[in-house]
Amino acid sequence: MACRTLELTLVSARDLRAVNLVSKMEVYAVAYLAGDPRSRQRVATDHAGGRDPTWNQTVHITVPASGAGSGAVRVLLRTERALGSDRDVGEVLLPLPDVLAGAGDGPTEAAAACFPVRRVGSSKRHGVLNVSYKLGGVVCPDLVTRAEGAPPVQAGDPSSPMMAYLAAAAKAYAAARPPQCLPPTPYPVAPMGTACASMRSKW
Repeated sequence: MACRTLELTLVSARDLRAVNLVSKMEVYAVAYLAGDPRSRQRVATDHAGGRDPTWNQTVHITVPASGAGSGAVRVLLRTERALGSDRDVGEVLLPLPDVLAGAGDGPTEAAAACFPVRRVGSSKRHGVLNVSYKLGGVVCPDLVTRAEGAPPVQAGDPSSPMMAYLAAAAKAYAAARPPQCLPPTPYPVAPMGTACASMRSKW
Protein backbone atom coordinates (compact mmCIF):
# COMPACT_ATOMS: atom_id res chain seq x y z
CA MET A 1 0.00 0.00 0.00
CA ALA A 2 1.34 3.44 -0.93
CA CYS A 3 1.81 5.69 2.06
CA ARG A 4 3.33 8.98 3.18
CA THR A 5 4.36 10.70 6.40
CA LEU A 6 2.12 13.24 8.11
CA GLU A 7 4.24 15.69 10.12
CA LEU A 8 1.76 17.07 12.65
CA THR A 9 2.74 19.85 15.04
CA LEU A 10 0.46 20.22 18.06
CA VAL A 11 0.79 23.92 18.77
CA SER A 12 -1.64 24.71 21.58
CA ALA A 13 -5.20 24.41 22.87
CA ARG A 14 -7.52 26.97 24.40
CA ASP A 15 -10.55 26.98 26.73
CA LEU A 16 -10.49 23.26 27.44
CA ARG A 17 -13.04 21.64 29.70
CA ALA A 18 -12.01 21.67 33.37
CA VAL A 19 -11.95 18.06 34.53
CA ASN A 20 -9.80 18.41 37.66
CA LEU A 21 -11.92 19.52 40.60
CA VAL A 22 -9.05 20.45 42.92
CA SER A 23 -5.67 20.54 41.20
CA LYS A 24 -4.64 22.58 38.17
CA MET A 25 -4.88 20.73 34.86
CA GLU A 26 -1.59 19.55 33.35
CA VAL A 27 -2.50 18.57 29.81
CA TYR A 28 -0.68 16.37 27.29
CA ALA A 29 -1.73 15.01 23.90
CA VAL A 30 -1.60 11.59 22.26
CA ALA A 31 -1.85 11.39 18.46
CA TYR A 32 -2.27 8.28 16.33
CA LEU A 33 -3.85 6.83 13.22
CA ALA A 34 -7.34 5.78 14.28
CA GLY A 35 -7.60 2.00 14.42
CA ASP A 36 -3.81 1.54 14.71
CA PRO A 37 -2.78 1.91 18.39
CA ARG A 38 0.81 1.02 17.49
CA SER A 39 1.15 4.45 15.89
CA ARG A 40 0.46 6.26 19.20
CA GLN A 41 2.80 9.14 19.99
CA ARG A 42 2.66 11.40 23.03
CA VAL A 43 3.82 14.98 23.41
CA ALA A 44 5.17 16.21 26.75
CA THR A 45 2.86 17.59 29.41
CA ASP A 46 2.37 21.33 29.78
CA HIS A 47 2.57 21.81 33.55
CA ALA A 48 1.88 25.55 33.49
CA GLY A 49 -0.85 26.32 30.96
CA GLY A 50 -3.84 24.75 32.72
CA ARG A 51 -6.87 24.90 30.42
CA ASP A 52 -4.75 26.72 27.80
CA PRO A 53 -1.77 24.41 27.21
CA THR A 54 1.02 25.08 24.73
CA TRP A 55 3.25 22.31 23.32
CA ASN A 56 4.76 23.25 19.93
CA GLN A 57 5.81 19.62 19.51
CA THR A 58 5.77 17.50 16.38
CA VAL A 59 4.81 13.88 15.76
CA HIS A 60 5.33 11.86 12.56
CA ILE A 61 2.55 9.47 11.58
CA THR A 62 2.57 7.15 8.57
CA VAL A 63 -0.77 7.42 6.76
CA PRO A 64 -2.20 5.89 3.55
CA ALA A 65 -1.40 7.91 0.43
CA SER A 66 -5.04 7.84 -0.66
CA GLY A 67 -7.69 9.88 1.12
CA ALA A 68 -10.50 7.54 0.12
CA GLY A 69 -12.78 6.36 2.90
CA SER A 70 -13.31 7.91 6.32
CA GLY A 71 -10.01 7.26 8.11
CA ALA A 72 -8.74 9.85 10.57
CA VAL A 73 -5.89 10.85 12.82
CA ARG A 74 -7.10 11.08 16.40
CA VAL A 75 -5.64 13.53 18.91
CA LEU A 76 -6.61 12.68 22.48
CA LEU A 77 -6.08 15.37 25.13
CA ARG A 78 -5.55 14.12 28.69
CA THR A 79 -4.57 15.63 32.02
CA GLU A 80 -2.20 14.20 34.57
CA ARG A 81 -3.50 13.88 38.13
CA ALA A 82 -1.58 13.60 41.37
CA LEU A 83 -4.11 11.14 42.79
CA GLY A 84 -5.71 8.53 40.56
CA SER A 85 -5.25 7.80 36.88
CA ASP A 86 -4.96 10.40 34.13
CA ARG A 87 -8.27 11.71 32.82
CA ASP A 88 -9.58 12.45 29.32
CA VAL A 89 -10.12 16.13 28.54
CA GLY A 90 -11.33 15.86 24.96
CA GLU A 91 -10.50 14.69 21.45
CA VAL A 92 -10.08 15.94 17.91
CA LEU A 93 -10.46 13.87 14.73
CA LEU A 94 -8.50 15.02 11.67
CA PRO A 95 -10.20 13.37 8.66
CA LEU A 96 -7.62 11.93 6.24
CA PRO A 97 -9.67 12.90 3.14
CA ASP A 98 -9.35 16.54 4.22
CA VAL A 99 -5.68 16.22 5.16
CA LEU A 100 -4.75 14.64 1.81
CA ALA A 101 -7.11 16.55 -0.47
CA GLY A 102 -5.26 18.09 -3.40
CA ALA A 103 -1.85 17.26 -1.94
CA GLY A 104 -0.37 15.57 -5.02
CA ASP A 105 2.47 13.05 -4.72
CA GLY A 106 5.29 15.32 -3.58
CA PRO A 107 6.02 16.91 -0.19
CA THR A 108 3.77 19.80 0.82
CA GLU A 109 4.34 23.10 2.56
CA ALA A 110 3.28 23.54 6.18
CA ALA A 111 -0.29 24.73 6.73
CA ALA A 112 -2.07 25.86 9.90
CA ALA A 113 -5.53 24.80 11.05
CA CYS A 114 -7.66 24.74 14.17
CA PHE A 115 -10.34 22.30 15.28
CA PRO A 116 -13.04 22.22 17.95
CA VAL A 117 -12.21 19.90 20.83
CA ARG A 118 -15.07 17.52 21.66
CA ARG A 119 -15.80 15.46 24.71
CA VAL A 120 -14.72 11.88 24.10
CA GLY A 121 -17.68 10.04 22.57
CA SER A 122 -19.82 13.18 22.46
CA SER A 123 -20.59 16.07 20.13
CA LYS A 124 -20.25 18.69 22.88
CA ARG A 125 -17.54 21.25 22.16
CA HIS A 126 -15.04 22.36 24.78
CA GLY A 127 -12.22 24.48 23.40
CA VAL A 128 -10.02 24.63 20.30
CA LEU A 129 -6.88 22.75 19.21
CA ASN A 130 -4.36 24.64 17.05
CA VAL A 131 -2.10 22.59 14.77
CA SER A 132 0.14 22.86 11.74
CA TYR A 133 0.86 20.01 9.36
CA LYS A 134 2.70 19.01 6.22
CA LEU A 135 3.04 15.82 4.18
CA GLY A 136 6.05 13.92 2.93
CA GLY A 137 6.18 12.51 -0.59
CA VAL A 138 4.23 9.41 -1.53
CA VAL A 139 6.12 6.13 -1.21
CA CYS A 140 5.19 3.80 -4.09
CA PRO A 141 4.09 0.22 -3.32
CA ASP A 142 7.16 -1.40 -4.89
CA LEU A 143 9.38 0.64 -2.57
CA VAL A 144 8.57 -1.79 0.24
CA THR A 145 10.21 -4.72 -1.51
CA ARG A 146 13.05 -2.63 -2.92
CA ALA A 147 13.96 -0.72 0.26
CA GLU A 148 17.09 -2.82 0.79
CA GLY A 149 18.13 -2.88 -2.86
CA ALA A 150 17.77 -0.57 -5.83
CA PRO A 151 16.95 3.14 -5.43
CA PRO A 152 13.25 3.72 -4.69
CA VAL A 153 10.76 4.74 -7.34
CA GLN A 154 8.72 7.61 -5.97
CA ALA A 155 7.97 11.29 -6.18
CA GLY A 156 10.84 13.48 -5.05
CA ASP A 157 14.58 12.93 -4.75
CA PRO A 158 15.17 9.21 -3.95
CA SER A 159 18.64 9.91 -2.55
CA SER A 160 17.52 12.27 0.23
CA PRO A 161 17.45 11.23 3.93
CA MET A 162 13.69 11.88 4.00
CA MET A 163 13.16 9.35 1.22
CA ALA A 164 15.14 6.75 3.18
CA TYR A 165 12.97 7.49 6.21
CA LEU A 166 9.81 7.07 4.14
CA ALA A 167 11.10 3.79 2.75
CA ALA A 168 11.49 2.40 6.26
CA ALA A 169 8.06 3.75 7.21
CA ALA A 170 6.48 2.10 4.18
CA LYS A 171 7.97 -1.26 5.13
CA ALA A 172 6.64 -0.99 8.69
CA TYR A 173 3.22 0.18 7.49
CA ALA A 174 2.89 -2.73 5.06
CA ALA A 175 3.61 -5.21 7.86
CA ALA A 176 1.02 -3.70 10.20
CA ARG A 177 -2.66 -4.56 10.36
CA PRO A 178 -4.60 -2.23 8.03
CA PRO A 179 -6.22 0.57 10.07
CA GLN A 180 -9.93 0.38 10.72
CA CYS A 181 -11.86 3.30 9.33
CA LEU A 182 -13.91 5.33 11.75
CA PRO A 183 -17.62 5.82 11.11
CA PRO A 184 -18.56 9.33 10.04
CA THR A 185 -18.21 11.76 12.94
CA PRO A 186 -21.49 12.98 14.48
CA TYR A 187 -20.34 16.60 14.17
CA PRO A 188 -18.94 18.71 11.31
CA VAL A 189 -15.17 18.93 11.13
CA ALA A 190 -13.64 22.05 9.61
CA PRO A 191 -11.47 21.57 6.49
CA MET A 192 -7.74 21.53 7.07
CA GLY A 193 -6.22 24.98 6.71
CA THR A 194 -9.43 26.88 7.48
CA ALA A 195 -8.78 30.10 9.34
CA CYS A 196 -9.69 29.94 13.01
CA ALA A 197 -11.75 33.09 12.91
CA SER A 198 -13.98 31.84 10.09
CA MET A 199 -14.38 28.49 11.82
CA ARG A 200 -15.55 30.06 15.06
CA SER A 201 -18.16 32.07 13.16
CA LYS A 202 -19.69 28.80 11.93
CA TRP A 203 -19.95 27.25 15.40
